Amino acid sequence: MRFAALAVLAGAVVLPMAVGAAQNEAPSVYSDAAALGKLMFFDPSLSASGKMSCASCHSPSHAYGPPNGLAAQLGGPDMHSQGTRAVPSLRYVLNRTPMWSHAQAASMSERLSETDNAPVGGFGWDGRFNRLHDQASFPLFNPDEMANKNPAAVLAKLEQAPYAARFRDVFGQNIFADPTRAFAQAMYAIERFELEDPSFHPYTSKFDYYLDGKVQLTARELRGKRLFDDPTGGNCASCHIDQSGVDGSHPLFTDFNFQALGVPRNPELRANADPKYFDMGLCGPLRTDQSSDKSNCGLFKSVSLRNTATRQVFFHNGRFHTLKDALRFYVQRDTNPAKWYPKDAHGKVDKFNDLPVALRANVDTTDEPLTRKQGERPVWTERDIDDVAAFLATLTDGYRR
Repeated sequence: MRFAALAVLAGAVVLPMAVGAAQNEAPSVYSDAAALGKLMFFDPSLSASGKMSCASCHSPSHAYGPPNGLAAQLGGPDMHSQGTRAVPSLRYVLNRTPMWSHAQAASMSERLSETDNAPVGGFGWDGRFNRLHDQASFPLFNPDEMANKNPAAVLAKLEQAPYAARFRDVFGQNIFADPTRAFAQAMYAIERFELEDPSFHPYTSKFDYYLDGKVQLTARELRGKRLFDDPTGGNCASCHIDQSGVDGSHPLFTDFNFQALGVPRNPELRANADPKYFDMGLCGPLRTDQSSDKSNCGLFKSVSLRNTATRQVFFHNGRFHTLKDALRFYVQRDTNPAKWYPKDAHGKVDKFNDLPVALRANVDTTDEPLTRKQGERPVWTERDIDDVAAFLATLTDGYRR
């Protein structure tokens, strides 16, 4: 199911930025729009609190991911509201995620096989944004983030920003007289910054240099890569592709597909205090257009693993705070479920407890290593986990040879 849809996308999708041999050749000068987008990205005055910018959650010094280990970041008008999902990194996924609607992906893949119709692509944990400027607008109005009431509130702040004159120079002196166009251009500017700034796609990890033949991986890192690739073991590379493209482009360690992994419910999220609340990814509560197909419930994007060793929070609900714990869960979920899930009122392990009982059949139990049974030996030992973590550390940007 994973590979057929990916093959369709690879052959049909027009990416928003050139890739391949020139992937490290970033523009030396921003476009005027991108330069404006950068000012907006770092401007906290565009939030209701006056304290939160895009960079507050997407920190450049943390691979455009969260600067801390909070399961979900705090925001809102008073900076005390908690979001419902962990903040994903904006590095790499932004300039290379296929701009392909879920309906289109399903329709196209059905031509290959009736079963190859899983949604593919889009931005965010649930892929509900097909364009970067749409994705950029969401935090501006989310009551748990920048908490603006409407576009007019954002534009009022933009008109008072130190760079307002520059905004007029780029988009027209009368731009603010047309609020719809002004807001669209503002989001376009952020999109251009994310696409044009080389810090969003540096390709400066040890693994990148290894692919270019400039460095060698250590014995431990190579062992970790073999474990990562092994289809009968970790099988990680089936979703987090680590092979170069046919044009020599370096991999992003994601296939842009969606999976239900059965991550345990996270009590650190305030929303989870309500036992009736469930974050079901593709089918709600944030995304609604896929909810009619209940097989989509519980599915979240397979994120890029680049810079994953620098993160302090893992999975969509931020349930784990170390890379090794995330890896342990992945290989021990089924062999030792009592380690990861609580017991219900009857003393039985409440497996896959972050989904309603009726939807837990959606959780992947057919792909290795998620096929194991309770009491069986996990596919990885602790030493194996150390080796895989060592390999994943080679995906951290800023490696110095």
